[in-house]
Amino acid sequence: MNSQSLAELHSACFITPRAWSAAEIEGLLDMPGAFLIEAPKGAGFLLGRAIAGEAEILTLAIAPQARRHGLARALLAEFETKACAHNTKSAFLEVSAQNDAAIALYLAAGFSESGRRRGYYTTPEGAKIDALILSKPLKQA
Repeated sequence: MNSQSLAELHSACFITPRAWSAAEIEGLLDMPGAFLIEAPKGAGFLLGRAIAGEAEILTLAIAPQARRHGLARALLAEFETKACAHNTKSAFLEVSAQNDAAIALYLAAGFSESGRRRGYYTTPEGAKIDALILSKPLKQA
C-alpha cells in the first residue's frame, strides 16, 4: 500500500484521534526505527517503531468491513516479532479511553494500563478525551 491508500484507510477508521494525511504517514515512515506491517488485501496496517529498547505502536487500522476476523491480532503478533528483532524490551501505545474495542484487543494481547494523558485527544466537536498509555514487556526469542 502506498501512503495515499494508507491515509484513506486510516481516515475510514478514525475520527478521534483524527486521521493522518498521506504526508504525515510518509513522515512517520521516514523516522528512524519505523516499520509498516500490512494485512492481506489492504484490509489493514500497523505502523510501529523501535528505538532505544522500546517499541511503539503508532497506529493500528483495520478496515471496518474486515474487523472481527483476527487481522488486528495477527498484526500485533507480527509487531512483537519485529520489535524483538530490534532488541526491544517493552512495547507501548496510546489509545482513546473511549475506544472499548481497541482497549479489549490490547488487554487480550497482554498490554496493561501504565498511564493516562488527560484530555489528550480532541473530538471534532471540541470535547477532550483521555488517552490511555498501555504497555507490556516483550520476551526475546
